[in-house]
Amino acid sequence: MKKRVFILCSLLFVLVLSACGASDDKESDQQAADDKVWENIKETGKITVGTSGTLYPASYYPEGSDEISGYDVEVVKEIAKRLDLEVEFKTSDFNNMLASVQNGRVDMAANDIGITDERKEKFAYSEPYKYSYTTMIVRKDDLSGIESLSDLKGKKAGGEATTGYSKIAERLGAEVVAYGNTTNDVYLRDVDNGRTDLIINDYYLQSLALQAFPDFNITIHPDFKFDGSANAVIMSNDAAELKAQVDKVLGEMKEDGTLTELSKKFFDGADVSKEPEEDIPSIDELVKQQEDEAK
Repeated sequence: MKKRVFILCSLLFVLVLSACGASDDKESDQQAADDKVWENIKETGKITVGTSGTLYPASYYPEGSDEISGYDVEVVKEIAKRLDLEVEFKTSDFNNMLASVQNGRVDMAANDIGITDERKEKFAYSEPYKYSYTTMIVRKDDLSGIESLSDLKGKKAGGEATTGYSKIAERLGAEVVAYGNTTNDVYLRDVDNGRTDLIINDYYLQSLALQAFPDFNITIHPDFKFDGSANAVIMSNDAAELKAQVDKVLGEMKEDGTLTELSKKFFDGADVSKEPEEDIPSIDELVKQQEDEAK
């Protein structure tokens, strides 16, 4: 009996050691993967970044220039500079941008990308460097016939198919008219001429777009602001060391005023690196409020 107990205990001990070994191996493999991303960047001396090049003022080509710029772009350039790295931008639409992060074609992406719970399951985010909220561009003369959120049913909303903004439009019953990696003027002109009825997007981007095209019959809907947002660099979940390095530099840039300086340059004097002081309702709260008012 004692011999059987000894054998059983020995087997259990071996199993425990095996499990610990497997766990240690898994952790070691994960660390190796984490290190590989950063080691490759350090070895080449270059970081590759996905962006659109068409989203003013986050990522765009200034008129007459072949050098990409914008708030997100300049933030990334400063991060690379402080890490003693060259930076290479690869432009694409939003869907391909995220796919490129996942398959390793780029090291990270920066394009006014909001932090969402859904994306957190697939990607790692840096610390936020921009805060904003969501608004809606409509036609100025009749607000595109939208007096309440229920009026979005059957309306046409311009946007990229996979963005959070398009998902909001679909949830509210609008039909999303999908665009590829196109410039702001195409979206805005289509609202102006009636091809679409609205654009749901970031407040600061929408405000500057209106200033850029004053002749269009468009405005920000006065009754709807919702979903406070935080935007950040997005990376692979395997890029733990890259995230640590980027977060460290962003902290320095926030502390020394670099983010504020860049923000004011691209956002007409506004400091988007700080959270809005006003309380912005979520889309859920706004929908419930309108439903209660309709009863």
